[in-house]
Amino acid sequence: MSVETIEKRSTSTVRKPAPRYRVLLHNDDFNPMEYVVQALIQTVPSLTQPQAVNIMMEAHNSGIALVITCAMEHAEFYCETLKNHGLTSTIEPDE
Repeated sequence: MSVETIEKRSTSTVRKPAPRYRVLLHNDDFNPMEYVVQALIQTVPSLTQPQAVNIMMEAHNSGIALVITCAMEHAEFYCETLKNHGLTSTIEPDE
């Protein structure tokens, strides 16, 4: 009787985190500030009112503001939802 040894190879894989994207809000001169704050809160439920006010003010003063950084699918959803509220929004890869 012979005994055979079988070697098991390690097949662990390294998972890379999904790329993240930045959702940006652009300033506009058409919508009231209060409306922009409410649209931000409705679109991104994790935002508090003070955070939404800060984002709105940054976009107002600088021309553009970071809303949130997240996975691409969420970023696309947030961007489109902001656009549906009449706001100008874009996404870009987070570097």
